[in-house]
Amino acid sequence: MRALTPEEKISTVFVYTPTLLVRGDLILRENIRASIWLRTQGVPNFIHLYNAQIMQLAGSPPKNYAMAETFIPTAEVIAFHIAPPAQDTLDYDATETNRKMEPVFVLAGSFEMRAKMRISTSADFASSLDVMNSTWLSLYEAEVSNPYIPPLKMTVPMLLARPGKLTVNLT
Repeated sequence: MRALTPEEKISTVFVYTPTLLVRGDLILRENIRASIWLRTQGVPNFIHLYNAQIMQLAGSPPKNYAMAETFIPTAEVIAFHIAPPAQDTLDYDATETNRKMEPVFVLAGSFEMRAKMRISTSADFASSLDVMNSTWLSLYEAEVSNPYIPPLKMTVPMLLARPGKLTVNLT
């Protein structure tokens, strides 16, 4: 890993693609919240991780790799979050009126996520999804699992997911 500048920090993150689960260290500017980094301007075409632990899910059984550095195409990412137990401030104001948390069951590739999605109280769920134009959707209190990795049971306060790559189900 390269030396950090005084304006940088390391955040350990999980990156999900349709065929990979990757845990690694991401170098960010000190003032950037890792949990919403993919929403910021200037995100590169490849996510550069150090000390990467990669689980490939394209075959059976899953295969593990350890790499000093890896580059994941940002366009392939379907979900992203900081590694527990680290937490960032959530990306919404809990006192905001006319919003509610809706429990959802999300399929993202082979990953299953039981979570909550923040939507308007004045629109039905389908309408809320239809008018969503953001590249990244926030899911809260997410329990992540994968039927091909039975030991994987992870709960995170917040994750970002790419809405166009998800199947969202009301619970």
